[in-house]
Parts: sequence; C-alpha cells; structure tokens
Amino acid sequence: MEDTPIRLSVAGMSCAGCVATVEDVLRAVPGVQSAEVSFVEHTATISGAVTPAALVAAVRTAGYDAAELCGLDDESEKDLQDAQHAARLLRKTYASAALSAPLLVLGMSNLAPALSSPGGAIFWPMVGVVTLIVLAYAGNHFFTGAWRTLRNHSANMDTLVALSIGAGWIYSMAIALFPEQTPPAARHVYFESAAIITTFLNLGSWLEGRARRHTSSAIRRLIGLQPRTARVVRDGQELDIPIAEVGLCETLRVRPGERIPVDGIVLEGHSTVDESMLSGEALPVTKERGMSVIGGTVNQSGSFLMEAQRIGRDTVLAQIIALVRTAQQSKPAIGRLVDRVAAVFVPAVLIVATITFLVWFNLGPSPQLSHALAATMTVLIIACPCALGLATPISIMVGVGRAAECGILLRNGEALQQARRLTTIAVDKTGTITSGRPSVTSVSSRATWSQDAVLKLAASLEVGSEHPLAHAILQSAADKPGALAPVTGFQAWSGRGVSGAVHLDGQSVSALFGSHQFLIEQDIAIGDLAEPATVCATKGETPLFLALDGEAVGLVAVSDPVKPDARAAIQRLRAKGLRVIMLTGDNQATAHAVAAAVGIDTVQAEVLPADKAHAIRRLQSEGAVVAMIGDGINDAPALATADLGFAIGSGTDVAIESADVVLLHGSLQAVVDTIHLSAATVRNIRQNLFGAFLYNVLGIPIAAGVLYPFFGLLLNPTIAGAMMAASSITVVSNANRLRGLRLPH
Repeated sequence: MEDTPIRLSVAGMSCAGCVATVEDVLRAVPGVQSAEVSFVEHTATISGAVTPAALVAAVRTAGYDAAELCGLDDESEKDLQDAQHAARLLRKTYASAALSAPLLVLGMSNLAPALSSPGGAIFWPMVGVVTLIVLAYAGNHFFTGAWRTLRNHSANMDTLVALSIGAGWIYSMAIALFPEQTPPAARHVYFESAAIITTFLNLGSWLEGRARRHTSSAIRRLIGLQPRTARVVRDGQELDIPIAEVGLCETLRVRPGERIPVDGIVLEGHSTVDESMLSGEALPVTKERGMSVIGGTVNQSGSFLMEAQRIGRDTVLAQIIALVRTAQQSKPAIGRLVDRVAAVFVPAVLIVATITFLVWFNLGPSPQLSHALAATMTVLIIACPCALGLATPISIMVGVGRAAECGILLRNGEALQQARRLTTIAVDKTGTITSGRPSVTSVSSRATWSQDAVLKLAASLEVGSEHPLAHAILQSAADKPGALAPVTGFQAWSGRGVSGAVHLDGQSVSALFGSHQFLIEQDIAIGDLAEPATVCATKGETPLFLALDGEAVGLVAVSDPVKPDARAAIQRLRAKGLRVIMLTGDNQATAHAVAAAVGIDTVQAEVLPADKAHAIRRLQSEGAVVAMIGDGINDAPALATADLGFAIGSGTDVAIESADVVLLHGSLQAVVDTIHLSAATVRNIRQNLFGAFLYNVLGIPIAAGVLYPFFGLLLNPTIAGAMMAASSITVVSNANRLRGLRLPH
C-alpha cells in the first residue's frame, strides 16, 4: 500500500524562488520520493519513507519554518495561522502608513525644513530614527528573510526589498547627518520612499492573502461535510464522542437530520439518505439493513444503527479531500517551467540592479550617486517575481476547486491542462452511456426447457459473479419459485461469461452462460435461439446464452437503459469537434443499437477489457489525443493507457487510482464541462503569465531609466512599490474569476 503523503505548513516563503529552495532541501532528505511546494497555500506535500521530523528539520535548516498538518481538518489549523499572519500584516501596514502619510504630505507641500538649515539638521535625523524604528517593526520580515537566504547562499524577494529600502535608508541617513559633505543637487532623502514602499508591500501582501484564502473554499466546503462528533453505542449506552475517536466495527446511532459520521453498513432500522454530494441526484436513497452508507451524506427521515467500516483517511470523503488537495498542489509542465525561471530570476535582477547603479554612477547626470541609488532601488522593488510565481498555481488551485464543486475530481493539475487538447473520446457502454442498472427483459428457451428453469440455472451460475448483469439476473430469479442449483468449479471468463458444474437431480452438468462469442469459442452453436437473439439485439438488449453439456438451451435478454442525458452529452462533444467512439465488450447488434440511440457513429464491439488498451494505443498512433471514459474497474487498462482517463464512479479507491478524472455524478455532461473548464483555466494561466512577464519586461527597463535620455522620465521607487503590490493582487484576482465560471451543463 502506498504511503500516505506528509503535508507541512511552511512559513517564511515570499516568492517563487523560495518554492524552489524549499523543494530542493526537501528532495535532498534521504527517503523522499517526491516533494511539491505550493506557494499559494504555503504548504508542502512529500511522499516517501521519511519522518515528518526530518522534513521539518530540513526546512528549518534552509531558513524557513515548518509544522506538520496531520488531521482531516487541517484547514482549521491553517486558517488560524493565516488569520494571525494577516492580523500582523495589517498592524504593520497601519504602523508604516502612520509615518509615511505625514512624510508624503510634507514632501508634496514643501513644508519640511531644508537639509542644510538649522531646523533640518535636527528634523531629518529624527525622521531617520523614527523611520528606522518603523522599518524594524513593519519591515523586519523583509530583513530576516533576506538574512536567512543569504546564509543559505540564495536570494529571494526579501533580498530585493531589504537591499532597496535598506540602501535607501542608509543613504538618506548619511545625507541627513552630513548634508554639507554632498553637493546641493544630491541632497535628497528617501525616508518617505522606504516607509511608503513598506506600507504598500505589507498592504499588498495582506490583500493578496485575503484573495488567496478564497481559493481554498472548495476544500473548506468538503471538510464541512464531515461532522465533528458521532453518537457511538458502547456497553448499551449512547455517547457523543469526537469523530477522531470512532473505531472500526463500532456501532453508531444516526438520527434524523444528522450527517453520517463515517462509511459503514446499516445494522438496524431504515431511512432515506441524501447522497447528492456524491451522486448529484436530488432524490434521497432508501437505506435498509445490510446496505452501505457514506460519511458526510445526510440522514433524512429515520433513525438507524450502523457499523463503522472505514474511518479517518479511509473514508470516501477523506479520499475526495485528499484527491482535491493533491490536484491543487500539483504542477503541470508550464508551472514547473515558471518555477525554474523564477529560481534564477532574483539573481538576474541583482545583476541588472548592479549594472543599473554602475551606469548611472558613471554616465548619469549630476548628482550621479542620487540618481544611481534611486534607479537601483526602483529596479529592485519593481522586479519582485511574486506575480510570476503565483500565475500558474493560483489558477490551477481555483480551477481544481471549481471542478470539485461540480462533482469533477481531478487527480492532478496536468489533467486540467490536458483536457482541452483532446481530439478523440472513447466511451464504454455499460455504466457509462447506460445507467449501469440492468434488468431482465425476456427469457427464451428450447422446447425441452421452461423459461423459469433457464433463468434459475443462469442465476445459479451467476451467484459467484460480481458483474452488473449478474445482479440483474439474480434479482429476476429471486421472484421465481424454486431454489438455485448448487454449482462447483465456478470460473469467470473476463468479458465473456461464466462456467461451472451445475448439480441437477444428483447429476453434474457442465454449464456455460455468457455472450454469443463465448459460445463460439467453445464450439457451441446457438441454433434456433439466433432469431430471438437478433430481435433482442436490435432493441438494444444484451442476449446471454445458457449452454448445458455443449448444447445451447436458452437465452436471457438483459436491458440496461441509456442515461437520459447521454445523447445530449455526445452531441455536445461532437459539437466541439471531438470524435466519439464506443468501445464495448457487448455484441455487435446491441452495441450499434445503443450507439444509434445516442448518436455515436463509430463502434468497436465485442472488445475484451485487455484489448481496449490496444484500441486506445492504435488511436494514439494515428496522432489522436485520446480520452477513455469507463467505470474505473473493468476499464482500468484503457483508462491508464489513454492520454486522459475519466472514471464514472463514486470516488472509490479503484476509480480514483485508475483514472485521471473521477466523475462523481456519473453524467457524461461532466466530461464536456471538464473540457470547458480546462480551456478556461489554461486561458486564465496564460493571462496571468502574460501580465506577469509584461510587467517585468516593461517595468525593469523603465525602472532602470531607459526612458530618461528621451523623455527625462525616471520612475519613483514609491510608485514601483505600488506597482509591485498591484501586480500580485491582479494575478490573484484574475484567477479567482474562475470561481464564478458558469459551466454549460
């Protein structure tokens, strides 16, 4: 069994460069197989044979702080940390604004005393001391972050900010203390710039964090489905206990209106349960003794006792939450590329800033030092790569969350990016196009056998089968008089049928029950059963044949009704220019009848489960980008082979492991919605990346002063600080537009 990934909350990251640093130190820990760091959530997800303590120690060695997130409701703990951090940022914003506002007013109104005047000799050093106190409080995280990265021989956004406002303050303080030692034209201080930049950056971080917290709304809603307590029956008494204390095989009482605490089976009583969170069906489902119930669904009318069978991280709800988290934190190819760019971006900016300073100092107009310092400060501030680091992960996180709200579970961000590239859709029939709840429609038999006898013998063979058709036959046979015959030597033939020895009147009879192809392989002719079989198939029913001692004696026709919205979904897929193909193990006539009913032109019938993967590979060899849609069990090889696998299911282990996308509501319409959401998310990522790159590509040269020789324009460091904060907020706000995306279905 695969180890449960370890999640860490990581504090101290300020840009995408930090992400690369933390990922590198985590991957260097012995036993780590993979490590993904989310700049959006400030979390890390690590897989491998390693202890949380070793991971936390590695992160702290790199100059950051970390703590393990180990509960299902991690978000409550993380929300508290985020709220405390936001409160600190707001207090720092107020403190720096209280200083920067008066300085800004004095600077704009020219009311401040001159540096060389007697009043200025006292006023400006005092302003410098007050600015230092404010920077020590409101901007201390920039300097401590820069020091941490310096000790680890790296650089990040904090490095740029600390250098900029630190150099500005040192220069200004030197001018304030020794104004006569510098030319009059160079007597300019940047105390107000340092204070205002700190204000803007703190305010921008607070607004960015506020917007980022909205991206986790899908996870919060999923976690909110799990009750905090459960009523357990122990020693004849009913006790309310925390959900974490519920053990396996414990008996629980579920009362009307309560959420079912964990997954299990009903022991006593009956009720109706709202399972819309999984199935999307508004109608409640009746639950009686022996039936399964899912944690997080809502009990409606009656009270019942249940036995806990899956608890904690093993429940369906916990798997869904884990799947959404993993997908939100995963990185598609474009995200990994941006991370690599961001990792070298800060060192490159430091080089550009150094060149800027040298050019202005040696070739710039008088006063050279003042102009050089202003241009260098502006380059350092405007080049912070926050927006670049957020551009991809913030869109992936919101897109995956939006999909989860619609019952579409994506295993990774790559799946969300891949869906828009699809050209061909391969669709299974049973349980995908059809409802997956078949029923027996008719029984035909040879003259020497009654229809009831044929049905009973077929049901006797199907007792050991788990196929959906077996359940339909057993249910139909239960309504007929008489007992089922004993069967020995049972064997299931994948995609064909079942066989065994049926004991009749003290004699053992070799029996087969399955498709026409199965009987052909066994050299058994169906004889006069061919005519009723043809009639059944043309109506979209599946004919299954019973053979005893090498002779076909009867036929059972099973019908699996087409889903009401299947035809509309197929039409939507074709309208998008997608080629739709049916891959099914059913016979040719039935497959073509169902395909005609939903508007599919290309059908490959009588395909065994193992051969579906070969069919997918053939399509891929022709240049198609193929999605496979199946039930996640029989179609597992094809789902794994396809460029994108869609599993129709309720979030079970098999469905989740075999596919890239799990459609909880079971509707093919969700496939079209996934493609639509994929296109919108990739478009959103491109908008973010375009904005972030354009901001840096245009901003850095302007900040360095390329426009000065032509227009006399030199960007103010204060304006650069406001622009840097605005760029990050713009990226986050643009990504959050996906939360309101209206899907066609």
